[in-house]
Amino acid sequence: MLDHTAPAVPADESVLAGLDHWRTLEAKQQPTWPSADAARVASEELATLPPLVFAGEVDHLRDRIAAAAEGRAFLLQGGDCAETFAGATADQIRNRVMTVLQMAVVLTYGASVPVIKMGRMAGQFAKPRSSDTETRGDVTLPAYRGDMVNGYDFTAESRTADPRRLVQGYHTAASTLNLIRAFTQGGFADLRQVHSWNRGFAANPANQRYEGLAREIDRAIKFMEAAGADFDEIKRVEFYSSHEALLMDYERPMTRIDSRTGTPYNTSAHFVWIGERTRQIDGAHVDFLSRVRNPIGVKLGPSTSADDMFRLIDKLDPAREPGRLTFITRMGAGRIRDALPPLLDAIKRHGATPLWVSDPMHGNGLTTPSGYKTRRFDDVVDEVKGFFDAHRDAGTVPGGIHVELTGDDVTECLGGSEHIDEATLATRYESLCDPRLNHMQSLELAFLVAEELGAR
Repeated sequence: MLDHTAPAVPADESVLAGLDHWRTLEAKQQPTWPSADAARVASEELATLPPLVFAGEVDHLRDRIAAAAEGRAFLLQGGDCAETFAGATADQIRNRVMTVLQMAVVLTYGASVPVIKMGRMAGQFAKPRSSDTETRGDVTLPAYRGDMVNGYDFTAESRTADPRRLVQGYHTAASTLNLIRAFTQGGFADLRQVHSWNRGFAANPANQRYEGLAREIDRAIKFMEAAGADFDEIKRVEFYSSHEALLMDYERPMTRIDSRTGTPYNTSAHFVWIGERTRQIDGAHVDFLSRVRNPIGVKLGPSTSADDMFRLIDKLDPAREPGRLTFITRMGAGRIRDALPPLLDAIKRHGATPLWVSDPMHGNGLTTPSGYKTRRFDDVVDEVKGFFDAHRDAGTVPGGIHVELTGDDVTECLGGSEHIDEATLATRYESLCDPRLNHMQSLELAFLVAEELGAR
């Protein structure tokens, strides 16, 4: 809670000037706004709107991440590949939150440590693209960059970047956060209720292998009840928001000066990350996020060198602050066991202690002959196992998983206990960007990761 009786601490002029230094650098993956004036007006309006998160919440998360980096907690980060404005309904938000909560209960039992619950939610409205344009037949239009930039429909009007979407993204994020807070603080997250949902999952004959673990969790909850545990305290959970900090015309105006300390916080989310395509050490994204107080994530692909990693550490976390920096590895199932160990061996000699998180989704994409972008559930699981294997061999801490998921029964990833095959993909393929694990696949992954954590 902020002390509103204390005088506000002003920001140093050099701090304010530093927040705009990125404008002198190359900012990749930015949309081409038809009107620079319209983009400026939208950003100026964003700067007048209330923050979406508060500095004190961000500080709490930094402490939680520091604990995870030491093995005293575990991070679960999950949500849509790209949120859509149309998808910000009460039912869909509830289902995503419910899926993360269900996974967290299983992981908490497997890891025997608190699980930090974080959604790719309330801001994941923009996506980097491999090409600026998309061609269908003899028509070429700007690529879809997420609802905060343009529309998905393949028309010139829809694909024209519209800076008013930045403001619409803010309001959609605000309503999403409002509902998330209601769900996680109003009894919906009660541990006993969440576990009852998991019992139904484990009772399915297709998931029989997890029934034993579900029974163990059931016994533990009954023991807690018999011992007089305060279940009022576990009806509520902390739930943090995160997204890729991609659009500078959104992230900069959402960055505010904390009245307690005079330091800048990005108030668009508790946690923001830099993607594989925008982590250039001399680029705008790395420079800008090096200047805010939020915990920062960086995606690391299989080509990452130890030198790349050290330069990112020195730029983003020069003080080696616990909880400041998270490395999210996205190597691919076929490369994780070769690409990750050299980084882990090198970092032990460097003295830094970032949180290591596995993103088993982005390195395992494929396209079917019928044109569907998909992932194999077995590859996702194999990359997670490779991540744990590498950390076990190096003696470092595997601190979390980062998963694209939905709470709905979509058919976007192949395999899992439902045995989704290529013919099934067409039945409920709804993602506008990358394929997501559905509700059942997400829970199955949680049980598999819990087994991995329990075995270690």
